[in-house]
Amino acid sequence: MASSKILIIDDDPTGSQTVNSCPLLLSWDQANLRTNLRNSSPLLFILANTRGMPADAASKVVSDICQSLKKALLYEGIDDWLIISRSDSTLRGHFPIETDIITTELGYFQATFFIPCFLEGHRKTIDAVHILEGIPIHKTPFARDHLFGFSTSFLPQFISQKSNSEIKEKNVVQINSNFLDKAIVSNESYQILEQQIRALNKNAFVVVDAQNSEQLKTFSSVMKKICFNKSSHQENKRFLFRSAASFITELADLPPQPLNIKQLCNLRRRNSEGEPLPGLIMVGSYVPLADSQLENLLADPLCTGLELPLSQLVNILKEPTSTKIIAQFEQKWFQELQTIIINHKTPVLFTSRGELNLPCSEERLVFGRKIAELMARLAAALAPQLGYLISKGGITSQLLLTTGLNLSWVYLDGQILPGLSLVRQLQNIWVSSAFQGLPILTFPGNLGNANTLKAAWSLMESGNSIV
Repeated sequence: MASSKILIIDDDPTGSQTVNSCPLLLSWDQANLRTNLRNSSPLLFILANTRGMPADAASKVVSDICQSLKKALLYEGIDDWLIISRSDSTLRGHFPIETDIITTELGYFQATFFIPCFLEGHRKTIDAVHILEGIPIHKTPFARDHLFGFSTSFLPQFISQKSNSEIKEKNVVQINSNFLDKAIVSNESYQILEQQIRALNKNAFVVVDAQNSEQLKTFSSVMKKICFNKSSHQENKRFLFRSAASFITELADLPPQPLNIKQLCNLRRRNSEGEPLPGLIMVGSYVPLADSQLENLLADPLCTGLELPLSQLVNILKEPTSTKIIAQFEQKWFQELQTIIINHKTPVLFTSRGELNLPCSEERLVFGRKIAELMARLAAALAPQLGYLISKGGITSQLLLTTGLNLSWVYLDGQILPGLSLVRQLQNIWVSSAFQGLPILTFPGNLGNANTLKAAWSLMESGNSIV
């Protein structure tokens, strides 16, 4: 067991996209938590999936996780721990609700650090302005999200707006790139940075710039020194972090993933004769990038799409007999997916594109969850004959793992492309053998470019790297 633990409450299944060789928990009962706290990895991810929930439900889930964590840490005798509320690098999520709950359950924290950079996805923070590929994040489609929309890229202002001005913009502390650059090369500046962070109190909110991994590495080094290094004359501090994936990478400082890309792709399951089993691709994400990725994928003649008509399904689900009707549709779609496989093509199960104009945000979430559960059931029915599965979209991936495959945890092997993780359920007596060892790529909706989904599929089909 690692002497110090970095605990990550992840609001969807994709925040582990820059690390490897660690458990991802899908449930947080005492047995599951305590078993995985004993894992040799310094990281423990708990996949809360709160981004796909209404605010009240998200609050309860985070509260339950924190209460269970508190007990498990006590039973296992773990005093050195650090907690991260991992969320989206495009600023979508239940903030500050989740950090408020964590503070209530696990505080007191001297400060909360806001670090949304995801360098692998070209999301940087410069002078407290968050940008995506050079564009201020509030000018991208992500800012128009129907649940988590926002109007500024200046993070102190973002924090103030999201807290309904309970956190004043002028009170948000900034650690800027210029100072981090000085701390990289100057021991004196490094010590000043450490002293300034140690002086934080009363749960100050702090925005951290990050343009490159060296800046994050230096900041992470200071945090580990302050939080984990025991000293007779300086007490360890307790901080909370709201971050995207890149900070976790530098904080954990893991060795390279044990398996290279080809070895990861060769985890594809095979039949008794050694022949590779077919794959399945699911696309539930509705962001514009997912649309272009899906279009490029379906242009390949070896892929065949099966569309779930959302406008038709939204009406069916309102009917008193919807369960029976949906079951009939599922049987029909299952047979169509089987036919695609028999014809030696890769089936691509996807929802019709665009967002439906539903009356309220909560109704959108409920409908989206029902569709994701439907997709998860179809995937689970096909799973015994699959060699791999690619799932695009956070809610889609979470419900595939939990509702569809009924897993309580998975093991993260590593990434086959930057930000694209491969997970598996290893040997577990409580899991059907039909699901064990099945490689699943958890594909964030906002990851990559128009060709990334097709590249991931090509890798899993060929086992060879694509240049």
